[in-house]
Amino acid sequence: MLLLVVSINTVAQDKEINWSKITQLEDDTFFASEEAQIYAENVLLYQRDIGGWPKNIQMQHPISEADKQQLLVLKSDPKGCTTDNAATCQEMIFLSKIYQHHPEAKYSSAFLRGLMYLNMAQYDNGGWPQFYPLKKGYACHITYNDDSMVHILNILKPIKEQSKYNTIQIPTEIQEKSVKAFDKGIDCILKTQYKQNGVLTSWCAQHDERSLLPANARAFELASLSGSESAKIVLLLMSIDSPSPEIIASIESAVNWFEKTKISGIKIENVPTGEGDKTNRIVVASPDAEPLWARFVDLKDNKPFFCDRDGIKKETLAEIGYERRNGYRWYGNEPKEVFKKYQKWKSKLKK
Repeated sequence: MLLLVVSINTVAQDKEINWSKITQLEDDTFFASEEAQIYAENVLLYQRDIGGWPKNIQMQHPISEADKQQLLVLKSDPKGCTTDNAATCQEMIFLSKIYQHHPEAKYSSAFLRGLMYLNMAQYDNGGWPQFYPLKKGYACHITYNDDSMVHILNILKPIKEQSKYNTIQIPTEIQEKSVKAFDKGIDCILKTQYKQNGVLTSWCAQHDERSLLPANARAFELASLSGSESAKIVLLLMSIDSPSPEIIASIESAVNWFEKTKISGIKIENVPTGEGDKTNRIVVASPDAEPLWARFVDLKDNKPFFCDRDGIKKETLAEIGYERRNGYRWYGNEPKEVFKKYQKWKSKLKK
């Protein structure tokens, strides 16, 4: 998790800082402040009775009286609750930090309702959908996309280890369910790791909730292997103490796949088009550039591919239309964090 240390004054003055970054603050003086408590009241207001939160809400923004009344009406409506874009998980993290400085029952109760929501939303096979209650379409798939399932497991992991949230007393029944949910989630990760010609590789951004196989999402998000989401999954697996032989094999296989699929000698640039501030994203040769990984890699031959809204695979970024070419992140470097920690993980394993 990114640790972002910012003073109270910075939070108050920087109107551009978003909610996600605020939840990641490690400055105790901020979470002890009145400002943080004001944000916490908004968090409580946005939480639905089912325990989850909707996504893409800037919780730090003031809420008008009229909007507060509307949010109270929406409390009983579970639709829209999700873990997509870190929703629900980031609110729970915020509440746990607030509670350490302001140990009020309303904060711990909201956290526990969030925890019960996560337990309730899990499939029997250990995976989680993007939304719960379920939405039709690809949102029903087991969702690794944008690290949704990893966020959930990172909430549950400290409960299993009894190493965090120690100021919030978690009832035994909820703790036991959370530990079981974590174990089932890890088992789901192991079961969904894709075998290519009998060899374990990595994961798709979403997997079918029944067959567990890679699945399509939006028209330009075809079933594939993902360098981005797979990296965060591996980092989670590497953080597990006393890993099982299955977890070790999973990590080793994924690391081998990252090495096999890394792309060297290129970088991504946004170049002016001559039309005002408009730019165009292109791939250029750069011998000294750090390795990149494609967002979508073919299930059969590990070749990167790109897609427009017509759902037709293209071999290069330049072949898709301007809107998708510039409106989506097609390359990333997330696996480099895996390689940074891999040798240390190996050394720890040997000990």
